[in-house]
Amino acid sequence: MKVFRLDELDRHRAENQGAYLRFLKERTMSAGLYALAPGEQDAQSAHPQDELYQVVSGRASLTVGEETCTVGRGSVVFVPAGVPHRFHHITEELRVLVVFSPPEA
Repeated sequence: MKVFRLDELDRHRAENQGAYLRFLKERTMSAGLYALAPGEQDAQSAHPQDELYQVVSGRASLTVGEETCTVGRGSVVFVPAGVPHRFHHITEELRVLVVFSPPEA
């Protein structure tokens, strides 16, 4: 069993001055914590893996392909492999748990 605390993961991510911290990589999946501040740009591009986002805190718009929705704490979004997507119009500090399957490279 592996147990993680989001506050500790977020502290580790911030100490390493990155928006993304991968904290788990297994044979069939990986997971990370993604953080963006209001006004920050989400520079990610489409990934070769399926993704599941769970918004832990914050508020933003998320565009996946041609669809856009508002996400906030408790939102869970599936992003199919190969589909362009990005967070934008971030109005509250965003913290997102990200699960990739298969694992990210």
